[in-house]
This record gives sequence, C-alpha cells and structure tokens, in this order.
Amino acid sequence: MNQLSEQSILTALSQIIDPDLKKDIVTLGFIKDLAISGGGVSFRIVLTTPACPVKEAFEEEAKRLVGAIEGVETVRVTMDANVPQGRGVANNVALPGVKNIIAVSSGKGGVGKSTVAVNLAVSLSLDGARVGLMDADVYGPNVPLMLGVGAIQPQVTSRNQLVPLEAHGVKIISMAVLVPPDKPMILRGPMLHGVVRQFLTDVDWGELDYLIVDMPPGTGDVQLSLAQLVPVQGAVLVTTPQAVSLSDVRRALKMFEQVSIPVLGVIENMSYFVPPDMLEKRYDIFGTGGGQQLANEYNIRLLGEIPLGMEVRAGGDLGIPVVIANPESPQAKAFRTVAEEVARQISIEAMKPELVIMSRAR
Repeated sequence: MNQLSEQSILTALSQIIDPDLKKDIVTLGFIKDLAISGGGVSFRIVLTTPACPVKEAFEEEAKRLVGAIEGVETVRVTMDANVPQGRGVANNVALPGVKNIIAVSSGKGGVGKSTVAVNLAVSLSLDGARVGLMDADVYGPNVPLMLGVGAIQPQVTSRNQLVPLEAHGVKIISMAVLVPPDKPMILRGPMLHGVVRQFLTDVDWGELDYLIVDMPPGTGDVQLSLAQLVPVQGAVLVTTPQAVSLSDVRRALKMFEQVSIPVLGVIENMSYFVPPDMLEKRYDIFGTGGGQQLANEYNIRLLGEIPLGMEVRAGGDLGIPVVIANPESPQAKAFRTVAEEVARQISIEAMKPELVIMSRAR
C-alpha cells in the first residue's frame, strides 16, 4: 500500500527537532511549499537565520527521513532562511526595515571590539544575511578604515537621508566618513544622543536582517541613548582573558541589565597566540579562561574564543577583514563560528513569544 501523502511526509519531518528552540521543524512552521509529483517530493526548510550551524544536518536528515517513506523516489530539499523580527522591533517607527539590532560592547578599550564587530558583520553577510554596521564609537571611529571605505563620502537621498556606504556586502555609517580625519571628536551628552539618533533615523538603511552597532567603550551616554531610541534585540560583550578586562566587562553587563537589553553572550578576543611557524605551540599571552569564567559567573553563553594573529591586524589595516582576506585562518574560522552563535541567540530571543504561544496551545 502506498503511504505517500502530505501528512506522511510531515509526520516524518516532525522527527527533526531544532536544538535551540526545542520543537520540531513542522510545529515551528519551517516546512514550506511541500509538493508531491508521482514519486517525487520537494519542499523548502525555512530557518530563522542563514547562519544556522545545523543547516546541513537538517537537510541531510530531511532527505533521509522522507526518502525512507514508501513510494518516495526522489527528494528535493531547498534550504532557505527568513530572519524573524526581534521583540518590539515590529513596532519600531524609527527603523521600520531593520529586523534585529545587536550592540557590540566592551567595558574598556583595547580589547578589539571594533575588529570583532567588523568581522561579525561581514561573516553574517557571507552567510547570506542583509547586514548593516553602525559605527557608534564616535571618539574612535575606525570601522571605515577596517572595511576600506575611509575616504568615501556618503550621498544624500531626496528625503535628506544619508545613503550608507557599502563594503564586503555590509552597509556602513560612521562619523569618520562625515568629518575630516584629523578633527577631534569633542562631544557632550546631548550631542552624543543627537549623533546616535541621526545615525539611526537619518540614514536610509533599507531592509536589514541585522544592524550591528559598534559601541564606544564603557557605560556612558551612547549606550543609554541607543537603549532609549530603538528596541535593541541583544548585546554582545567583548573581552580579553585578563582580569582587568573582565572587571570592566562586568560593569557593561550590569548596565545592559539596567536598561533591559538581553546579553546574548561574551566573546573572548585575543584568547591565545599560535606562532605561524610553530603550530604545535600555544601562548596564553593575556591569561586563560577569563571569558568562560565570566559566562559561568553570570549564566550567559561564551560565544567563542578568537585567537590572536597577525592576519587580523593586517586585514584591519588593509580594509579587508580576515574572514575575507584569509578565510582558512584559525581567526577567520573562529569569527565565522561566533557569527553563527550570535545568529542563533538572536533567533532564540526573537522566537520566545511564539514559543510561549505554542506551549499554551498544546
């Protein structure tokens, strides 16, 4: 007896459980455009991020499960993604086309926060997401240099909005492209609030899955302004392993808690150094285990450890991030993994209201 039917296919696919959302992909509504033609079956699996680390595993398991159904001769699976809007972002008048806003922050300077923000943004773009990068580090706006657009001036639309610059698939705005490079940034609190507001509302960001905001170090006016102006989906904290850095990052974490911005996790940058001519050696230049210690202390995720390497510095100086300039390097691979983890946490935060509704309905 031929058991091939739409219901039999959905029943088979319901055995695939999303490891983060803890529900099967049929209940979550990931299966789209299911079609049966003779013994041929086709459908799309629409995930919550193109950076999903289990994408290939889902595809293989779907083919195996459906292919095992009596009467199925061929299985064609198309992997797709539709990034959900973060909580509160659907009603965001200021940025109607931006689905998720992610703040990249640190308690102190010198931990490579901007480098992390740049490589995180480019990594998400390489995965297929629509990404913007807002350089809110107004006192040290280095993002344009790191992305190779330092001398380009943005154009203005007919609606008097700035057109963000674009490099490596990422839309960019920064104070560095609006003022001469040797002009000092002398700004007080109200002026900083105005800069943040203009970068958000007076820039034609268009449709974005993720807007990465490179925050200035510390816990000052820019952080508070961002929290007041737009719904931020989550914050990512950048630290090095050493105790001095961890002490300052704790203050940043508490600040985000006070303004009700979820902390998605911590990234440990400059975790260790492996000499390129002695790959068997590892030097913990800034100590070891600090990021994991912070994650354990505050029950947050360690999103990844980025090793120290000359490739990262060279890529930043040349305007070609390491994830593009040297994609097979340990640093690039670590950044790509971190981007996947950040995307996962954003999806979990965005899906929380729907998961609560699903639980109540059962």
